[in-house]
Amino acid sequence: MTMRSLLLGSLALASVSAVDISVASSGGNTTSKIPFGLMHEDINNAGDGGIYAELIRNRAFQGSSRYPVSTSHWTPINGAALSIAKLSTPLSQALPSNLHVTPGNSSNSSSGTIGFANDGFWGFDVRKQEYKGSFYVFGAYEGKFTASLQSALTNETFGSVDIPSESSNSEWIQHNFTLVPTKDAPNSNNTFALTFSSSGLTSTALDFNLISLFPPTYKNRTNGLRPDIAEALVGLNPKFLRFPGGNALEGPDLKNPWRWNETIGPLKDRPGRPGTWGYQTSDGLGLVEYFEWCDDMELEPILAIHSGLALDGAYISELALTPWIQDALNELEFVLGPATTPYGRLRASLGHPTPWALKYVEIGNEDWLAGAPSAYDAYRNYRFPLFRSAIEAAYPDIQIIASPSVFDNMTIPVGVVGDYHPYREPDAFYNEFGKFDNLTTENLTLVGEFASVHTNGGAGWDADLHPFPWWIGSIGEAIFMIATTRASPTIIGATYAPILRNMNRWQWSSCILEFSASKTTLSTSWYVFNLIARTDITATLPTTPSGNTSSLFFVAGETADGARVFKAANYNTTDSVDTPVRVGFEGVEGGRKGTLTVLTGKEGPWGFNDPAVGNNVVVERVTDLVAGEGGVFEWVMPELSVAELVVGGEGKRRRRGVGYDAYSRICA
Repeated sequence: MTMRSLLLGSLALASVSAVDISVASSGGNTTSKIPFGLMHEDINNAGDGGIYAELIRNRAFQGSSRYPVSTSHWTPINGAALSIAKLSTPLSQALPSNLHVTPGNSSNSSSGTIGFANDGFWGFDVRKQEYKGSFYVFGAYEGKFTASLQSALTNETFGSVDIPSESSNSEWIQHNFTLVPTKDAPNSNNTFALTFSSSGLTSTALDFNLISLFPPTYKNRTNGLRPDIAEALVGLNPKFLRFPGGNALEGPDLKNPWRWNETIGPLKDRPGRPGTWGYQTSDGLGLVEYFEWCDDMELEPILAIHSGLALDGAYISELALTPWIQDALNELEFVLGPATTPYGRLRASLGHPTPWALKYVEIGNEDWLAGAPSAYDAYRNYRFPLFRSAIEAAYPDIQIIASPSVFDNMTIPVGVVGDYHPYREPDAFYNEFGKFDNLTTENLTLVGEFASVHTNGGAGWDADLHPFPWWIGSIGEAIFMIATTRASPTIIGATYAPILRNMNRWQWSSCILEFSASKTTLSTSWYVFNLIARTDITATLPTTPSGNTSSLFFVAGETADGARVFKAANYNTTDSVDTPVRVGFEGVEGGRKGTLTVLTGKEGPWGFNDPAVGNNVVVERVTDLVAGEGGVFEWVMPELSVAELVVGGEGKRRRRGVGYDAYSRICA
């Protein structure tokens, strides 16, 4: 008797509510090598003040017509007078403004210790660890500078270091230091201070610029990533990074797009820019840092290039497009060109003589949205075709991605990948489970952004986004991730977006990670993404039945090392009853062991992980299962649950609790 006969024959003995699934041993499709990944956009202070580890806010007094240069986030110490100045000898053309410091008029400032303090990105997380700092100073001063981290509430100093002055009245001099606090601060309500003795001044004032302080970074990269946020992202088992993500690429207007060549090189040569989300950005996290991020996490880079569209809807005419296309080709030469080419030589001068391996280039971002319909017509009629032909002529092996998809009223040319961005109610992911079933290799699609953002039956985009990822929304996302896996390789990859939200200032509430200066909170969606992406299926396997039941959504496959895998989400069962599940794998005999992981929400559909509380509503249970007769594994899935069953194999499957979960700044 075959395994299938045993499995189907057992149906008569089971409850009618049970779901019996038979998994074949072959005959499926090879899946994408980048099934799930990350998209980074500088929204919600996700870059500056977020994953970019710099702790000093307004460190280089960058500004623009939208966000003028100011002394914001700097306060005087002991009566010092602070102002913005532009010297005849600036630090650089990119950073012409600086902090001008004079003793002021008080008796304390004229002969005592003076200086200035920074409040950081809503405080500083102070720990007994090395902080690497530096600052540039112009002006004559004999003595020492003192850098310190201290409480904004009690003025207690947690650590300080003296830096001998090497300042000059004729040039900018950089001073470097290492600061090691002697104790951990009890909270993040702290400041950074830089002081000096006014009696040591041999000039009337000192000017400061590019005042920087970094904690230990991920992989110890100079100018690198905040480690707790980076480790939480590693926990998602990502395979690609799309950057610079979203509307940050477009910029608020055509005068201020994301300019790749202004985000590379020494920090003193980066002018920054007005971002699209209400604040100036430093561009400390630039093109090179993005590729280093990919290197350190072993991610496939997906580079988005500006397509001649701004977020305000303005776009470049066909006659004026040539310089924009050439700029894109220059950027690609910087990334891909040998060190003998002009831009390859520039990359090599910045410490990367070997070109990066770039396989995917996306032309624009959401070109169907801003400025439609005329801007979208321009994209379809000439902007996309001209960019595409120029890039393919220079780099024929690159996979071109269009910013719309076949679901956005655009005919995607054969050989081009579309980009689909569904933000949905949970029920919509339920109802659209089969959306990708009819895609073919002529409809290759990247899901560059997805998330549950509105509640079922609500007002949709006329209402606010849900405050946090919530359990039923996360289950809807699990259904969607299972759908994209089933549709691979026509769906080449998918990623939640946005990924990061600073709880002190944000414009988009539903993000997979919430953070403050001192902690990172894993949302319900993080736990679901972590489980669905945990085990890499390299080929799907046919199932009987082939599709979902009324409540159970599933996909089966195998890994590179031969493990059999079954992933499922249970949603919308009758009267919220549990669903018995029986899964049999062809070729797997009775007595075979498997590992079952099930996620449930202990506070029901509306439960969420609240950063202010530090709770975790997600329950993860791992069980060793033994197959019964015919190699059938049996378990029960509660309503609104997600499960993964893995049988055999010795491959690398990341588990929550290894590496990142032990990091003390990650909670929930």
